[in-house]
Amino acid sequence: MVFLWPTLLWLLLLVPLLVLMYWWLLHRRKKTALSYSSLSLVREAMGPGQNLRRHIPPALFLLALVALLLATARPLAVITLPSQDQTIMLAMDVSGSMRAADVEPDRLTAAQNAAKAFIAELPRHVRVGIVAFAGSAQLAQLPTQSREDLVKAIDSFQLQRGTATGNGIMLSLATIFPDAGIDISALGGRQAMRPKPIDEIGKQDPAKVFTPVAPGSYTSAAIIMLTDGQRTTGVDPLEAAKWAADRGVRVYTVGVGTVAGETIGFEGWSMRVRLDEETLKAVATRTNAEYFHAATAADLKKVYETLSSRLTVEKRETEISSLLALLGATLALLAAGLSVWWYGRIL
Repeated sequence: MVFLWPTLLWLLLLVPLLVLMYWWLLHRRKKTALSYSSLSLVREAMGPGQNLRRHIPPALFLLALVALLLATARPLAVITLPSQDQTIMLAMDVSGSMRAADVEPDRLTAAQNAAKAFIAELPRHVRVGIVAFAGSAQLAQLPTQSREDLVKAIDSFQLQRGTATGNGIMLSLATIFPDAGIDISALGGRQAMRPKPIDEIGKQDPAKVFTPVAPGSYTSAAIIMLTDGQRTTGVDPLEAAKWAADRGVRVYTVGVGTVAGETIGFEGWSMRVRLDEETLKAVATRTNAEYFHAATAADLKKVYETLSSRLTVEKRETEISSLLALLGATLALLAAGLSVWWYGRIL
């Protein structure tokens, strides 16, 4: 904890002075009590619990004073608060391998159900955008607060060939930062079916000087990428992760299915798909995010529940003077209330 006005902490020296004054008053009352003809009568009138109880209101008042004096110094602390103006981009794999049934009822349906449940649990102020990627990437839904539009976009997924994980990240970044110089036309359509260097897709404006920021420092947006296979085309996902890291955007990666892989058939052809955990972990690490593995539908649901709790709050340095002032006022009222209840007077 730090203080904006630390010099006012000198006022805390009043606290020991008040303790000494309280001690002096008790000593003075003790001398007055000695004037009674019988000390046993005084002790009997006080009762066994009176000695301790009479110190409680002054102690509470002293704590209230400490809290109020700390509040005057305007303390700052790092606390967890609900995030504001949050945008979450869901980049979801719709390649043919998502028809595999190792995740019941199949990978795509499990992913759709988990994504819809995730969206339903988010606070209403959080905007969500959806990117669907296979051999190319398409923006299925612009960031919106309309849960109905998001559900329709998820239900409209169509399986395609290829897996361009890097394109999914880049299109998500282009949606978050429209002026980032990302060529959206190069991320969708036939031209995206062949691997492309990042320089052809991201073109920096010479008139604008871009300064990279710390990975994970941009708290207004995050990307969640869900995939079940290796990249077969498009932008290198590690290069795309560098773009995200330089802009402070976290890319949480979710691997669906078995690590060993599975052979699937699609439109008369078959292929073996394997989850590329190494690359997904590297993408998450580079952007200061996390990787999650979901081998079952239940695992996938838990992953989204975890992400929901982490993405809707943020830690930031906040002035807590008002909280200390509230604490001080509450303690002062409690001290006064107990004093009136027990002794018929305020302290």
